[in-house]
This record gives sequence, C-alpha cells and structure tokens, in this order.
Amino acid sequence: MDNSGNTETAGPSVKLFPSPIKKNKRGKIISSSERLRIINMYKANLEEDPNMSMRSMRQIISKNMGISESTVHRTINVYKETSTVTSPKRKRVRENVFHLYDDFSRNAVRRHVHNIWFRREIPTIDKIHKEVSDDKSLPAISRTSLFKLIKDLDFRYCKRSRNSALTEKNEIVVWRRRHLRAIREYREQGRHIYYLDETWVNAGECLIVLHIGSEDGFVPGGLLCFESKKNSRDYHDEMNGQTFYDWMENILPQLRDNCVIVMDNAPYHSVKKDKSPTSSTRKADIIKWLEDKGEVVDYTMVIPELLEIVKRIKPLHNKYVIDELAKASNKTILRLPPYHCELNPIELAWSSIKNHVKMNNSTFKLPDVKNLLLEGIERVDQVMWKNFIQHTKNRKKILGNRQYCRRSVGSGNIKFDIDNYR
Repeated sequence: MDNSGNTETAGPSVKLFPSPIKKNKRGKIISSSERLRIINMYKANLEEDPNMSMRSMRQIISKNMGISESTVHRTINVYKETSTVTSPKRKRVRENVFHLYDDFSRNAVRRHVHNIWFRREIPTIDKIHKEVSDDKSLPAISRTSLFKLIKDLDFRYCKRSRNSALTEKNEIVVWRRRHLRAIREYREQGRHIYYLDETWVNAGECLIVLHIGSEDGFVPGGLLCFESKKNSRDYHDEMNGQTFYDWMENILPQLRDNCVIVMDNAPYHSVKKDKSPTSSTRKADIIKWLEDKGEVVDYTMVIPELLEIVKRIKPLHNKYVIDELAKASNKTILRLPPYHCELNPIELAWSSIKNHVKMNNSTFKLPDVKNLLLEGIERVDQVMWKNFIQHTKNRKKILGNRQYCRRSVGSGNIKFDIDNYR
C-alpha cells in the first residue's frame, strides 16, 4: 500500500516558545557592548516613532534586554551629553567607615568618649552612637561600624564580674602623658614650637596639602600641594617617605634655631634609619645586625632566641630618618600620641581653610579650588594661629586632668584614676 502521499505526525503537535529574557543581576556592571545595544535600540525606536516619550522608550528597552529602567535611562543620558558610549569602570571604590572618618572626625569620636567619662558615666556603644549621631558635623555611621571604629582607635572593653567599661590601652595613656610633659618642658624653656600636618581638599578631584606653622602664622614657602592620583580621602596613601624628606630638607633652614616640630605618626614621618630584624629576616642578617650593635652572639642560637636579644636592645637603636635630619639642624621632633590630632592646632587651621573652600567653591574646577585654598591659607593669620594654639593648650589641660576607668569591681562601682598632670 502506497502511503507516500499521506504524512502523519506521531503524538500531539508541539508549539515552540522563545526562552524568557534573563534579567541582569542587581549590581552587575553593564559592559560596553550592552551599552552600545541600548543606544542602538534607542536610535531605532526614535527613528520608528520620533514622538515616543523617554518613559516608553526605557520601558521597551528594559523589557527587551533585561536591564533595569534606571540603568537604561542613565546610559541614554550620558550618550546625549557626551555623544559617546562610555566604558564601565571595572573597579568600584566603596568607601568604608575608615575612609569616611578622617583624622579630624576620628578625634571628634574620641572626644565624645572622653566627654562621657567626664560626666562620670560608663561609655557604652549605644551612648557613644547617640552622641556621634547627634553630632551633625560627623558622617552618618551605623552602630556596627562605630564599634569597628572604636576598636581601631585603640579603645577596649575591660570586663570584671558583671560590669564592663570602655578604656584606652595603657600604651596610649602613657604616650599621651609623655607628650604633655615634654611639650610643657619645651614651653618652659622658651623654645619656639612649629606644627605640621597633611590634609586633603575635595574638588571632585582630590588635592593633597602639606604645610607647617606656628604662633607667627604659616611658614612662607612651606606649602606643598599636589593632585591625588587615587582620588581617595586617605591622603596617607599619596605621600611617601622620600617626598616628605625632600620637603623637610627644604623647610628646615626657614625655621628658628633650636625649635620643636610637632607631627603625627604617619608612616612617612616615621621611616626608620636602621630597620630592626623580624621573624622573616635570615639568621645570618640577624647576627650581623646584632654584631653591628656591639652584641656578642652565640652562633648556636636559633632565630627566636636571637629575636629576643633584638627585642631587648631595639629601643636603644630606634632612630628615625626625619629625627636625625632635624637633629643635624639643631631642631627637635616631637610626635603626637596616636589618634590625638586634637593636640595639633594646625587641624583647626585646616578646618577653617576647608570651610572657606567649601563656601566659595562654585565651579568645582581644580585651578579654582587651588586659588581658594591659597586664599584660605592667607586668611589664617597670626591672631587665628594664636587662638588655635590657646584652644589646644586648654584641651591639653583637660586631657592632663582627665579621669579614666582603671577597673570595674564586683560591688558594681567603677573606680576612677585621676591623672595629676598639670
């Protein structure tokens, strides 16, 4: 039987549907090719219907490509402004709490903790978070991020029985007492004191600024200003030991003889002249370092034993490049305790200068911001510098007499130690 003329299908007919459009994952970077497709679809729809609204346009493109309407809208707007399809930035810079809080802001947090102690209250994270949140001059911060910041500021919780208290580490307390005692002695000796520091000025693009001043005002010719390459608020990443050394070498002849220079502990301020061996140093190099310092070494010792000797004599040979440079010019370097920029009056000068730039910056162009920066520096005269220094002296007196928690005891009472420094 000839069935060549009959065609039969086995089973029911199958209707094919296109696979659903896969939506772009939230937060995923849109590639250049995808951006180009958005613009091509935009042009095609515009040719087909010149009167089509932007809302309808982005809805159609979003549905066809699986990309959010907001991304489509931004891509089209950028194309309208630049007439080009921009390439995406592959590396996203997400600022965490340590970038948002610069030295000045961190110092404000520390001050809030101290103020709670001044009221004879126990500082808890909730109390500190409320005070920091109420301070409109500080960036918004979550409770969890504040806890991380507090730990980074070298505070710690001391727990005894059922009670706990937030205290500073002993090293910070000792360093602060030594600094307050040293600067008091220098003032009694009549030595002229200079204060130096770095900061940043944000103008879309970041400027890194370094200067030095005293009660006579900013030192003429002491300004170092350059554009940031990383566009980050952490200006410490932009400076290096050699740049700071060259600047210091040029500024030292302009300072008074036998003066004192106050600075913080930034890494480029504290480059060691002779680095001490560590656990990663070869045994032969450790032995050579010890013998260069006049130590008699037993060659049968292992590395941990040698490092114990290094640890013992290291404080005798801790010399910094900048300190030796200043010493050769009959000048003294005095370092601030960590996280105590409030003891440096130049911070108040920076605050005034930044406020001047902020209030008068209308173009956000780098040359204009530089001019505003110079204007702000000119505004900070001798009178303002003397006021800043007096304000810092008052703060030092408060810190010298401040109360801090030593321990918590089982009875529930917190004992306060009085620092009798005057």
